[in-house]
Amino acid sequence: MQSKARKHPVLRNLLIDLLCCGAALTVFALFHHVLPRQEQSLGIVIENPYKTEKTKTKEATETTEETAEESTSGLNLPEGTRMLTASAGVSDTSLQSASGGRRQNSRPGGNQGGGSDGMGGKGGSALTDADGSVETQDADDTPISEKFADKYTESVVVTENSYSSPDISITVTEETLGSATYYLADIYVRDITCFRSALAQNTYGIGFRDSITDMAVLNNALLAVNGDYYGNTSEGVVIRNGVIYRANVTDCDVCVLYYDGTMKVMPGSSFSVQDAIEDGAWQAWTFGPALLDTDGSVITSFASTRRIISANPRTAIGYYEPGHYCMVVVDGRGESTGITLQDLSRLFANLGCTAAYNLDGGNSSIMVWQDAVINEPSGGGRESSDALLIAEVNDVE
Repeated sequence: MQSKARKHPVLRNLLIDLLCCGAALTVFALFHHVLPRQEQSLGIVIENPYKTEKTKTKEATETTEETAEESTSGLNLPEGTRMLTASAGVSDTSLQSASGGRRQNSRPGGNQGGGSDGMGGKGGSALTDADGSVETQDADDTPISEKFADKYTESVVVTENSYSSPDISITVTEETLGSATYYLADIYVRDITCFRSALAQNTYGIGFRDSITDMAVLNNALLAVNGDYYGNTSEGVVIRNGVIYRANVTDCDVCVLYYDGTMKVMPGSSFSVQDAIEDGAWQAWTFGPALLDTDGSVITSFASTRRIISANPRTAIGYYEPGHYCMVVVDGRGESTGITLQDLSRLFANLGCTAAYNLDGGNSSIMVWQDAVINEPSGGGRESSDALLIAEVNDVE
């Protein structure tokens, strides 16, 4: 009597093929989404043209040199691209392949998302128009070192919800908006290099993760929030502490913080490596969308799914003027209901910000203040590939 397997060779072969495909897909998923792997970096280091003798401390110099060495190790970079000042000239032709800034056919609202926990990935664009252009506001020429003198103190002064020193002033408050609870950090920095980023495990690549608390402690941060979770994708712009790691094409809005203290949010199609170098980019994140229009007005319509636009935990940064910023983390999916993108836009407008930008949200939304998580992250929170930090770069007492 023939066995069932011999009676049905087609079915047997189909089952074998399915098992092989399943095994192959599992290996693929592990390699691309689970197992950490280092990525090749552009390795372009943008030096700070606003350095003074005070900012040229041993700590800051060593950090810059170590980052540059890490990011350029093993790369065959074109001559002149290893170390660049903000005023250095670089041919756009040679960098176009690594820049999203010259592509004019980016579709508005592409790649929408609002978190890496099943919410669709990146946050898309709220600024891209028909020709991909973006308006820019005139920058304040007053150096941030000369602004807000009354906010700083000669020595370190710490309270339960505030910190001040010669270079930094932070006040953290818990607020409510309807049924949502959010945490607001009002930030002044005299030296923009106090506004830092951290990479999980101090490594640029895909799949590397650390808790926001660990990254904060490792970098002696006073305040930290989750970043854009750059390591969850290979698209977009990644500039961290003056190093251009990545500048790939993206349909998302890109947020750039410059050495002069200005912050601009632009469509990914408007980003240019050449401009980033010439204008002195210090940080750049790819998530979005923009939360205020190019003139600082509320955005009431977002080209995204209802799930993304609806109330969720959020992390976002706001910009008032050079030297004055804020970070906002909104709790959600619990007693606090989270916040919609429209209400988040109104919040930043009511705060008086002239630009604001949405970062990774959902379970990622975490704020660490003086080494402790102060919000209630959804699902207990999760590790991330990067964090935004406020930390001293000069010795203080």
